[in-house]
Amino acid sequence: MKKSSLLMACLLTTSLPAFAQPSGGISPDMPDHFTVNTQDFDFIRKEIMIPMRDGVKLHTVILVPKNAHNAPILLTRTPYNADHMTSQADSGTMASVLQGYDNMPDVIADGGYIRVVQDVRGKYGSEGHYIMNRPMRGPLNTTEVDHSTDTWDTIEWLVHNVPESNGKVGILGVSYDGYTAITALFHPHPALKVSVPMNPMVDGWMGDDWFHNGAFREEMLSYIYNQEATPKNTVKWWSNQYDNYQLFLNGVSAGAIGKAHGMEQIGFFRQILAHPAYDSWWQSQALDHLLPKEGLTVPTLLVHSLWDQEDNYGAIALYYALQKTPSAKSDLWLAMGPWNHGREIKDASMLGAIDLHSDTGLYFRKKILEPFLAHYLKDSTVPLPARVTTFRTGINEWETMPALPSQDCNSTCTTLHLAPQHGLTFDATTQKGETVQYVSDPEHPVPYVQRPVLSKNLPNSEWQWWLTTDQRNATSRPDVASFTSPVLTKAVSISGQPLVHLTATTTGTDGDFVVKLIDVYPDEVPAQREMGGYQFMISADILRGRYRNSFEHPEPIPANVPQVYHMKLPVAAHTFLPGHRIMVQIQSSWFPLYDRNPQTYVDNIFNAAPDSYKPATISIDTAGSWVQVH
Repeated sequence: MKKSSLLMACLLTTSLPAFAQPSGGISPDMPDHFTVNTQDFDFIRKEIMIPMRDGVKLHTVILVPKNAHNAPILLTRTPYNADHMTSQADSGTMASVLQGYDNMPDVIADGGYIRVVQDVRGKYGSEGHYIMNRPMRGPLNTTEVDHSTDTWDTIEWLVHNVPESNGKVGILGVSYDGYTAITALFHPHPALKVSVPMNPMVDGWMGDDWFHNGAFREEMLSYIYNQEATPKNTVKWWSNQYDNYQLFLNGVSAGAIGKAHGMEQIGFFRQILAHPAYDSWWQSQALDHLLPKEGLTVPTLLVHSLWDQEDNYGAIALYYALQKTPSAKSDLWLAMGPWNHGREIKDASMLGAIDLHSDTGLYFRKKILEPFLAHYLKDSTVPLPARVTTFRTGINEWETMPALPSQDCNSTCTTLHLAPQHGLTFDATTQKGETVQYVSDPEHPVPYVQRPVLSKNLPNSEWQWWLTTDQRNATSRPDVASFTSPVLTKAVSISGQPLVHLTATTTGTDGDFVVKLIDVYPDEVPAQREMGGYQFMISADILRGRYRNSFEHPEPIPANVPQVYHMKLPVAAHTFLPGHRIMVQIQSSWFPLYDRNPQTYVDNIFNAAPDSYKPATISIDTAGSWVQVH
């Protein structure tokens, strides 16, 4: 009996898996390496550290559809966590794990593409050092690597190590990932057949993330802080105030607020403080300056959101720059839609409160993006979209054209003249001179959305839709000048970039000018009653007065001397319907979206002292002020 019990114990022992026996004789529950059973997955996931030419390895996630053969590759290079972007659901279905930022499952998974997402240098799983918008090799980057070389080395590895591919690669992405889709066009790999930069950051000083015409976008401090403090964004922006308006008002200047958060440790913040003007540091890394010199040799679809709260400059600036290069035209396409930043990859039936009556994002993906990718990556017989496709709000229709209207005005332009009694007229012969005044007080700046102004990082923030918010609250303020047309009896359609010619005087020696072009809805809209009287901002921007003559060389504004301020507003495609009115609004702060101008000239506004912020009286000469539209 004892022998049989001992024999049974020995048999049981030898039949169990071999685990290391810790002291106490307890076997661990957790294996050293767990193997996921992927039999029921419809894709194969691989994580590779791809070596670059300088030895740095970049973390890369590859999703290969099962049974894929001769499939093209769609690549995105990102600072936003490749693991997270390819793990959006606990699922074995590729379309499910790609439900999220910068992924379009109805294009990528349904299209049978091999999906590749890579962490850029220094972010998340990749080696190396992160630099915000790493400059291309040249005066600001004397190393042997930049985003273009990293893309080249990545594609070289992919075409030799992903046997399921057809050797054709496309690159696409939104925002920063749109920026890397552009940098891939410099000395492109032969296997790169197409690029789709969506809402890309192109020139951070002129009109994308960091500045607009010299005014600093204070709301972006939190992004810089989160993105650059640590490789994995583990340190988060903090605030002791719920209302960002109060936070930035109490903090005085953007420089002082950043320093109070310890941002002098961050290299990019130090560069911003050192380069407040559009000097060679900014100019030599602006992609709309560099790419035309490089030459466009890869078919490229630029995608622009007409209400992009972050990068409403880059795609259009690059489009116009490349249009001036005859050799680039054959490889250039543009799609514009009624979206905020990146909304084209989601359901886009609404534009804030505006009902578009169709899913414009789905239309873009199915009618424009899918055939564009398929033509160059799968089957060249698939028809290409029109050179320029845009959605016209107001009438809510898609339209095509061979090219965008010129940035300059010609005989086809319509002029909206500022008129007495806060009027707006198309008829220059009835225009009479009048001075309209308001007091701009830095202690009571105009908020860009209703207070409380919530941090862009909060889920209930208005940040995503601030460009579409009702402007009636601004209209009611005494420090905002509004000029309104009579009720329209026929439709007025505009395309391209509105051009501002503003003649104004200030009692200060510096100042900002915000100009908005607004569609004023009828007092009652039967089909959507909450839209009665809505003031819908069609195009708007800011100009820092010290840069009225030169973006590179600021100069004080002579007090009490009329000055002319020229500004291009963001591109528009809109029809003002009969029964609506057109409004032009002018103000001198847009806070805390942009930092306050002291209205007293100082060398560097980032370092402005509290006592330099002084009220100023602004006088607008209606006879010398107008907006031209195509």
